[in-house]
Parts: sequence; C-alpha cells; structure tokens
Amino acid sequence: MSDELPFHIQGEIMMRIPVKSLMQFRSVSKAWKSLIDSSEFVASQSVLHTHPHHLFVSYKDPRGEIKYVSFLDDDSFPQQRFVPTLPLSVKLPRIVGSSHGLLCLDGYHWDPETSEINFKKRLAVVCNPSIRKSIAFVVPDILYARQEIILAFAVCPVTIDPKIIQITQLPSWMDKKTEISNLWKVEVYSFRSGKWRTLSTNLPSNSIRIRQPQVVIDRLIYWCASCIDSGLRTHNLIMSFDITDESFKVIPLPDNLASHPSSWATMSKRLSISKLGKSLVILEHDLNTEGQVCCEVWKMENGVQISFTKLYTINAPKESIKAVGFRKSGGPIIEVKDDISEPNELVVYEPNSGHCDDPIRGYSFNVNSYMETLLMFGRSDCSSY
Repeated sequence: MSDELPFHIQGEIMMRIPVKSLMQFRSVSKAWKSLIDSSEFVASQSVLHTHPHHLFVSYKDPRGEIKYVSFLDDDSFPQQRFVPTLPLSVKLPRIVGSSHGLLCLDGYHWDPETSEINFKKRLAVVCNPSIRKSIAFVVPDILYARQEIILAFAVCPVTIDPKIIQITQLPSWMDKKTEISNLWKVEVYSFRSGKWRTLSTNLPSNSIRIRQPQVVIDRLIYWCASCIDSGLRTHNLIMSFDITDESFKVIPLPDNLASHPSSWATMSKRLSISKLGKSLVILEHDLNTEGQVCCEVWKMENGVQISFTKLYTINAPKESIKAVGFRKSGGPIIEVKDDISEPNELVVYEPNSGHCDDPIRGYSFNVNSYMETLLMFGRSDCSSY
C-alpha cells in the first residue's frame, strides 16, 4: 500500500484481507507486523463477516474410519476441498461446535511417547484451522455413573473471550435417592481467566434434558431439549445459554413441534436444530402423505414474542433423509440413504428444483461452518499443529 495512505486506513483495508495473506504481510514491515499482531486488530478482524467461510465435515467412511474434509463455501463449491490437519493432542475427537472461526473438539488425551490413548483423561481442544493453532484443556472429572455430559463452546462477542461449558445432567432418580437437590451442574472455562468455575444460580429445572448438537448465533448457544410435565408427558422445547451473562432461558415451541417425537432412534420422526444465515431453524423430520421421509424447516423469528415460520419442506430424493446443516447461501445439506447395503451420501439440496449435487459417501455426517480469523494468534499457550 502507498505510504501516502493514512495508516489507520491501511489497517481498515487489511482487516478485510484473507488470513493467509495477512500472515504473509507481517513480513512487509515492522509497522504492519505490530498492527496485525495486536490484540485489538485480531479482535476487530474476528467479528467481520466478510472473510471466507468453510464447511468442516466429519463422518465415518465405508470402512468405519473417522474422516474430515473442509470445503470453501463460495461459488466454487464443492471443487475447493482439502483434508484438514487436526491437533495430535486429542484422539477420537468429536466436533463440539464452532464460533468466530474456532472449532472445539472433545476427545481423549494421547501420549506421544507411549502412543497410547488415556481414556481416563478427557480433553477439550480449541483450534483455529486457518492458522493451525490449538490449545487443550483437561475437562472436569465425571462424578457419577449414568450422568449425561454436554460440552458446549462459544466466543463471547463482547469480550472476544472463548468459553467452554460443561453441563452435567444427573439421572432423575438421584434427587429421590440422595440429598442432591439440583440435578444440573454447569461449569464454565474462560480463556481470559484460565480457570474452571461452577455456576450456582439460574440453573434449569430438574425436569429438563438438553441434547447435542449446539447452535451458536451471536451471544447465544441453543440446544434442543425436552421436559416432563406433571402428567408424565414429554414436551420439546429450545434451551438457550447467554455467553455474556451466563444465563439459561427456556424457549417454548408451537404445539405441533412441542409434541413431535424427539428420539433420534427413529429415522422417520425426529426434531433437531441448525443455523440458517443468522437465524435459528427447527428441522422437523416426519413422513409425508406418500409415506416418504421429509424435513420441514421452521425459522425462529425474534420479535416482541418469539414465533416460528415454516420456510419450506425438503422431500426425500432417496429412501430416507437427515438434514445436517446449511450452506452460507442457504442451501440445505442433507444426508440421504437409498440402499441399506450402500453407504449414505452427503448432498446439497436445491429447494426450488429438488435437485441434489456432489455426494460424499459415508455415515454419521456432522457439518460445522467457520470463517477465517486470527483468533488465538500470538497466544504463548497455544501450540502449532
């Protein structure tokens, strides 16, 4: 850039430049290196939505091995794809979620000296795939048998502080057979404090159970959840967690969604959530009038009162379908199955034409989107991978 261009204007321009180019620009001059390395620049760059977006896909291949592939989510999709490198410190990783360009993995500690997996040491690993930096944290121990563990992750949009949340849901019988009055235990790890701490107020009711996966939109983490009323009837709902003030909130669903079967054991009937643009959507899988599996997409509208609007229905191009996410352009990404003896396919569905393109063959697909950022760059406690 010309020396005649004011330095603050240069900074505004560089903030919109792809991450890989920024890493190269650090060697142009000391002034640029100092600017790009500054925490203020990194924080400001991370909240822009003009950077390239990627789709991070995990799945099991036909041989049962866990595989990962990342697609550039632009007009070239799906031609630009690559196999991402994951941190070596964690084995058998599961993708928890993504936020502000960071991915969170949940797995077990791997000892490089013995080449063994320590199944008694759970790790949460936060990584930035754009700059290949990661940091690992030991997750608090499991206290009771049969407890349900939900791990969540998000970056606070106000402080740009990444946080890991571990939610322990104890079995409902424990409040009757022990002196435990609250079946929820919520622990939060903040990058800024470097410590785990336990939340003691504003915990959800004992009758509520949340389930993964999570969806992060702005300052809120969302989950599908269910509760049992006094008549022992199960109802669906949405649970949110505000990452800024660390508070939970219950979001009721319309009657047709609240009473919909929530079990994932039945391929034809299930309820899940996803992110479409900057909105939360409910995915209602059911059978249509012809007995085929379909998925109705409901968008949550934030007004004076929260409401849900049906956008469209995804009809099964094959025997069964499972919607697993959306592209940046809004195109639904679905897992389809045609023949029980053949692997499933991951395809992008076009709602207007009903056409599907470019399958990946495998099982148990999980899709997370992330954008390129510099978050975690320059942290002394991060490792390169």
